[in-house]
Amino acid sequence: MDKGTGLRPVIMIIAFVLVCEGRVVKVPVRPLVRVEGQAVSIRCDVSDYEGPRDQEFEWSLILADDKLLSLVSTFDSNFVDPSVRDRVNSGDISYNKLGDAAVELKFKKVRATDSGLYRCSTPSTDTLISGNYYADVELKVIGDSLKVAPAIPKSAVSEGESVELQCNTTRSFAEHTFLSVIWSIRKESSPLQEILTFGPDNKIKVGGNYTQRYTDGGLQLDLRGGGFYGLVLKRAKPSDQGEYVCMAQEWVRQGEEGRNWRKILEKSEEMGKVVVTPTELQFKVNLTASLNPQSTSEPTELRCEVVDLLHLQDGRLGVTWSYSANTPGEVSQKKITIASVNEQGALIASSEYQQRLDSGDIAVTRRESNIFVLRMLQTRDADMGSYSCGVTAWKPTQKSGWEKAKEVQSAPVTVQWTPKIPVLQVLAHRVREASTGGSTFEMSCQVTGQNLKNPGYSVLIRFEETLGGKSRKVLSLSQDSVLQLEEWSEPSRIDSVVLEKTGQLEYRFRLYGAQVTDRGFYYCDVTAWTRDQTQDWIKAISAESSKIEIAFVHTGPVFNISIHSEANNVLIGDTVQMKCVISILEASPNTGDLAFEVRWFQKKAWAVDNGVQPLISMDRWGVVKKTGSNDTSLERTDRNTFILSLHKIQDRDVGEYYCSATPWLLSPATGAWNKENDLISTSSFLFIKLELWESLKMPVGYGLTAAVIASLLSVLLGLAVAHCCFSRNPMHTPRPRNKLMELEMD
Repeated sequence: MDKGTGLRPVIMIIAFVLVCEGRVVKVPVRPLVRVEGQAVSIRCDVSDYEGPRDQEFEWSLILADDKLLSLVSTFDSNFVDPSVRDRVNSGDISYNKLGDAAVELKFKKVRATDSGLYRCSTPSTDTLISGNYYADVELKVIGDSLKVAPAIPKSAVSEGESVELQCNTTRSFAEHTFLSVIWSIRKESSPLQEILTFGPDNKIKVGGNYTQRYTDGGLQLDLRGGGFYGLVLKRAKPSDQGEYVCMAQEWVRQGEEGRNWRKILEKSEEMGKVVVTPTELQFKVNLTASLNPQSTSEPTELRCEVVDLLHLQDGRLGVTWSYSANTPGEVSQKKITIASVNEQGALIASSEYQQRLDSGDIAVTRRESNIFVLRMLQTRDADMGSYSCGVTAWKPTQKSGWEKAKEVQSAPVTVQWTPKIPVLQVLAHRVREASTGGSTFEMSCQVTGQNLKNPGYSVLIRFEETLGGKSRKVLSLSQDSVLQLEEWSEPSRIDSVVLEKTGQLEYRFRLYGAQVTDRGFYYCDVTAWTRDQTQDWIKAISAESSKIEIAFVHTGPVFNISIHSEANNVLIGDTVQMKCVISILEASPNTGDLAFEVRWFQKKAWAVDNGVQPLISMDRWGVVKKTGSNDTSLERTDRNTFILSLHKIQDRDVGEYYCSATPWLLSPATGAWNKENDLISTSSFLFIKLELWESLKMPVGYGLTAAVIASLLSVLLGLAVAHCCFSRNPMHTPRPRNKLMELEMD
């Protein structure tokens, strides 16, 4: 066996394992084609790496002589080549870190000279060098050469004739790019409506309103080649009248397999207006208000009548009801469709009016073959505005279908009256004053409403610690008399607040056992509700009462809180204790029993400013609750001292620690517990001291392990080679040594 042949499989297996388990740097596999002047970003990802989670990146441009032009680096500000420093400093070339293992190279406005091969590199943080540490991607910057040229052979046709529209597109660069063309129409002031799209995958997509016409052959796409994309409308209808637009778009494929499309350029051109002269189904629609409301909740009825109808024969009529919030003389607003009746007589409701049509508040009916009626049983203030009806004539097709032959719009009719503005007033007064801690506070709110039809009232009690400060919801009573606690969540005081209706328009709020934290301003937030046709509640108006203050003088003791730590610089695996000590200042002889709620917090250096979760806590009954994953414990050593123990210190324990306490006082007079204001201590910082052996232990261990594995592989490889190369060949029999001696003697 050849020695090289025996070693080759072993070497290939080892190399394959190293490559498969090594670092992977990835960039887009396909060339990136972009248009000059656009913003461009190129993504680079790294995976299967060792070392720190947060990786660094460098971007370079590969020049013609295989030299690298340094662009940007995530860790070295001096990496930038002087020739591009001005563009980097101005932000025209920059990078954006997308995560620990991803970055993107960004061009604010890419230039044609930026075309080239770009390299994304990652410095090694691996114990063994394996895999790829850079990847290259090609960027092609093309000019804005896409053009669209219009051509309409005949802009005015009679109904039934064919309309041919021509769209010519040209571009100077075609490699790696694909073209699509979209034909659209704009009717009067309506938005563009898509007719037909070709490409970029050489497929045709037809707009929803033209599917049947395309299937019947009445809509065709003329592809003569050479950038010609023609649209042919056979048997033109009045509905084909409008402004036609041809839009060309340039696309590139993206993704590893090129399955996704990315649009890089778009140009559109108005082809001109097409006028279709109708030849039949003459032409008139009258819209009148048979019932015009004079106030809210009165009915409205509009009558749409088709008169002087000619040439309909076997055709059918449909109607579309529309609404606009403007009145005659005001700036025109967008029309909203209420509902329509199609050629089959089916009612089609819009999403805005679906619920009212389903409930019967709005009805669309046909009185006779040429008369359509829109009726609102209870007209709302929001219904004031302009109404119109559009009548559509349908005629049968040769394939047992229906096609639109004519559409006539009525003149608008205004529905309007002078609405009565609802008025709501809320007056609050103090019924019982909380003069001391533990006493009862009571206030009453009187409601007065005007121009409200059969109203219901919901009442929400709000609290402000300072006048005009942030408000907090206490509890509420709905218009259906459902009582609900809002942000009053203290478990032991759930029954200390009451809200009840004491009169037809009077509501009373009561707070039992007022505490120091309850001092502030209380008021009523009242909302008036009315019912619609479906008996659902509709919000009418809201108002707030004056504010009543709880301001008794606090005569209890004064507290202070401090923190003490054994050590701020410890070793990994040690146990650290921190003391939270609460001292009592200015205690009075009448001070009763005390209890404390204590919470310990860890605020790491990278913590955000939106709040910190407690690490461990003890309530005033001595129950301990852990909310963190650290190995911690909390004990009370005396009345005012709470010790936090951190066991088996790890890297994650580094940070800032502080404690918070809430005192509770038992009143000798009332026997009730009163909550005091929260106390927050200063901070203590915990650092971990690293010894020389601790820092070298892990790398040395890895090195010894790797050396042992390499030695074993070498021994096994040597044995395999010796066995293969020095074994006996069974086809060769060596000459005996004694025979040679006999010949020499002769």
